[in-house]
Amino acid sequence: MSSQDEQFQAAAPDPAAPSDDGMTWWYRWLCRIAGVIGGVSCAVAGLWNCVTINPLNIAAGVWMMLNAFVLFLCEAPFCCQFIEFANAVSARADKLRPWQKAAFYCGMAVFPVMLSLTLTTLFGNAIAFATGVLYGLSALGKKGDAISYARIHQQQKQMDEEKLTGTLEGQGL
Repeated sequence: MSSQDEQFQAAAPDPAAPSDDGMTWWYRWLCRIAGVIGGVSCAVAGLWNCVTINPLNIAAGVWMMLNAFVLFLCEAPFCCQFIEFANAVSARADKLRPWQKAAFYCGMAVFPVMLSLTLTTLFGNAIAFATGVLYGLSALGKKGDAISYARIHQQQKQMDEEKLTGTLEGQGL
């Protein structure tokens, strides 16, 4: 078996693994597009940040370009076709839960801002951080409908009334 066949097997979705994480198709695409745009903004701002003599700005710029590479690798592996392991990394990233992706992307985006707090690092990492926020919101799950909330509220109200009448009848005896 060649290395390309092994990569294809690694990138192929496992039929036994559930891929339904509660995200709709359009929200999944929104997260992916936000990740790609976040990667572009990190790369451009990181390159701009490296054009300086301040070592912290250079370190933040290099970290931002690394963030861009990771975002492209996880969200759009077709942008990294020249890298042999891109599909395998993307497949593993797709198996992560949304809250894990959220923590990873937000943590990646905060680090350069902590290194060098400038407008370039803030605006460059804002969309990458927003990608993490989108994944975090998807981890919260779908919002319930009004009918089920009204039913739950009615049941609680009825139970409270039963408890109240039960304690009043108990006192009257």
